[in-house]
Amino acid sequence: MKEKSLYLTKIKLKAELDRCLNCRTQPCMNACPVNCNPHEFIQFAQMQQWPEAVRTIMRTNPMGQTCGLICPDKFCMKSCTRSQIDFPINIPRVQATILENYRNREVIQPEAIESNGKRIAIIGAGPAGLAASSRLAQNGYLVEIFEASDRIGGALNMIPAERLPHEVIEKDWSFIHDTEKVSLHLNHRITDPLSLLTDFDCVIIATGEPNCVSLRIPGEEYSVSYMDYLTNREKYRTSGAVAVIGGGNVATDCALTALHLGASSVEMFIRRRIADMRISRPEFLELLDHGVNLSGMTSPEKIERNENSLSLFIHRNVFDGQKWQPLPDSTIELPYFSLVIRAIGSRADEKLPDNPRIIYAGDCKTGGSTIVEAIASGRAAADLVLEHDA
Repeated sequence: MKEKSLYLTKIKLKAELDRCLNCRTQPCMNACPVNCNPHEFIQFAQMQQWPEAVRTIMRTNPMGQTCGLICPDKFCMKSCTRSQIDFPINIPRVQATILENYRNREVIQPEAIESNGKRIAIIGAGPAGLAASSRLAQNGYLVEIFEASDRIGGALNMIPAERLPHEVIEKDWSFIHDTEKVSLHLNHRITDPLSLLTDFDCVIIATGEPNCVSLRIPGEEYSVSYMDYLTNREKYRTSGAVAVIGGGNVATDCALTALHLGASSVEMFIRRRIADMRISRPEFLELLDHGVNLSGMTSPEKIERNENSLSLFIHRNVFDGQKWQPLPDSTIELPYFSLVIRAIGSRADEKLPDNPRIIYAGDCKTGGSTIVEAIASGRAAADLVLEHDA
């Protein structure tokens, strides 16, 4: 697979900046879940006032560079007035490029805020947890983050490095991390969040959706969950054919990763129509560009192990006006796969009984979401703490 540049060149950056119409209504900001203001930071960038552009981005988005690399096109880009003329400005990539090239400690000098003495525990160091920690630290709270794994990022760590190098997450974290107000505990799994209330004024749970949805078909044990696959890519490297069950962003990452690792072919099986796939247009075109076979209106029925391969039995689906149903007598066997990956979704752990000192944020509260929505949810959780203490 051909590697793509993550950032805009200086020439491309200037070209994108020059295309901005400086709309007074600022539809791009209104469409952003965290109310980041592209209109404002683009104006600063046009005048080469880079420190002001950086500060504008980070004012509401503490993970602006990460967000800029993977944010979908359904928010600011979809609302961009320029799309009514030709095509939208690639606002997320402009944002990521500005932060990559012009953000530094001299530009970002956080205002010293005296501690208010209140302690907040955050469970989970994904985008929601990190955004909450940033917001609270900026308001004088002492924050401790407890992360079960050995690095920050949560579900972001399953995104292929070709799209999101982990160092970018660390860069954003380096500007969030305040050694006096924010501390991080890696490899620290919290099994009883209520026990933290003894030492903390409030607990924010931002653990995401750690449980993969089951296919509930015979032979499922011969498949691999997307979490296991994307976390242990090399373990499942194959030069054979790969089947991916699912048609969303994670399934897309699995398909492209398999090709990157040398799979001879990849086929995605989508329960609904191909037109119903919940991915961005660039992602869809990338699948086509790399020769991924998209099988719409198909579902797995069972998986069997052969001597040297896996057989995936699938059936066609039809829409009866209310839901998708199996088409009778449509089952066929595809006996040539080396690997079957299930990527049909995930679910959160069961929530605790209502407690005013327990606040949920991110995917474990809202269900699967984009990075910018998770950041917005983390900031909203922090705002609940601020409102309670006001």
